[in-house]
Amino acid sequence: MPIPQITTENGRCKPRPYIFEIGILYGTVIMRLGDIFRLQLFLNFLPMLIRAVPVALLITFVAFFCGLVIGLLAAICKIRRVPFLHHFVTVYISFFRGTPLLVQLFIAYFGFPILMRDINIAFNLNIDVTGIKPIAYALIVFSLNTGAYLTETVRSAIEAIDEGQREAAYSIGMTGWQTNYRIILPQAFLVALPNLGNTIIALVKDTSLAYTITIIEILNRARLLASGYSRTFEAYFGAALVYWVICLFVEFIAKILEKWLKRRRGLLDDTAVGN
Repeated sequence: MPIPQITTENGRCKPRPYIFEIGILYGTVIMRLGDIFRLQLFLNFLPMLIRAVPVALLITFVAFFCGLVIGLLAAICKIRRVPFLHHFVTVYISFFRGTPLLVQLFIAYFGFPILMRDINIAFNLNIDVTGIKPIAYALIVFSLNTGAYLTETVRSAIEAIDEGQREAAYSIGMTGWQTNYRIILPQAFLVALPNLGNTIIALVKDTSLAYTITIIEILNRARLLASGYSRTFEAYFGAALVYWVICLFVEFIAKILEKWLKRRRGLLDDTAVGN
């Protein structure tokens, strides 16, 4: 910002008098900002928040890989329209996609022990579920929720592959397993890869809900820091920064993997044409 100037009688320029008031105002604002956001405290919070990252990553990747297996099996049931299982999968997808993840966590964490208590009373059993750790409930619920969404992702990716490729594989003597394993699923994975990357990013952010069942992950750690130091801005801004960096890293890896797979597929296609 240029400093306002005036010209004196001898032709010299000097700052207007109110530039000093502006300097005082700027100094006051800077001091006030330092009071609102304490940088040193924020930097001290970051290592504490980073220590909670492994818990978030554990929930994310266990839920993703379990959900991917569930989604693949459920997608095959829907595509093949397996009797009974097809209707079960439809209800399963409808429930987990149609209800909030937080509600599903509460049903599992608070409702399941009550259900087992009533079952024990009704059938004179002695099944103790009080020792189940909160992380186990989180992993199960997140996996089932992710599986419901990945079912549609996998199904649409498989159906996007030209049916002529399956017929060509059968014509050269491949079995159904060989056709799916060597022809259909690799191409379907490439089609679904952008959505799979988005699913991981969504999972990273959704792990913040795990604090509601007493799991010490990133958001819960930030909540404890904010409460202990009475500094909410630094604590929650630090949590947001950690989540953002993780999501940027996942997005970066997904893009590299997609480019590598496309390049590899192009090389394989060129080799097949040359032969």
